[in-house]
Amino acid sequence: MRCVTCLAAVLLLIAGSASAAAVDVEAEKAAVAKVVDASIGWFATKDFDLLFRTMADDPDYFSYTPDSKGGVHGMEALRKKSAIWRDPAAKYVSHEIRNLRIHLHPSGEVAWYSAILDDCGEYGGQVGCWKDTRWTGVLEKREGRWVLMQQHLSFASDKVREQVEKRLREELQAQGQKP
Repeated sequence: MRCVTCLAAVLLLIAGSASAAAVDVEAEKAAVAKVVDASIGWFATKDFDLLFRTMADDPDYFSYTPDSKGGVHGMEALRKKSAIWRDPAAKYVSHEIRNLRIHLHPSGEVAWYSAILDDCGEYGGQVGCWKDTRWTGVLEKREGRWVLMQQHLSFASDKVREQVEKRLREELQAQGQKP
């Protein structure tokens, strides 16, 4: 009986080592980075199929954006909310992802990231940007491909306050008043 227990332990150790060794960390991180970029970059060509392939196609997906309108919970909600981007007046300008840090779970099945995002678009001739946006997310590997399960975008409150105070000072000065 003791030999059977030892053999089982050795087999479990070998199986665990084989699955851990099978994960190519750098290749998986590169695949995650590609999905993260595509989740924003899809808009350059308005490739909605690409957008939806980057997200988990189920009710568990959610995203919080910097606005106060709440988040998007589930793929159906994302499909509905994305209708505005189909408008020809909505145009891609640019995006840049900086300081992307990707962490991979040893299983190779879960990854999380943090980055700084600049995302600029145009609507009706007006250019608008999310600059220096803090962006985090979690991905899961499903059927051999990475999909976003959750993401959160936010602005640093001290930077927002500085921008608002600067604008107020400029407006007061334009009106001939002292700040």
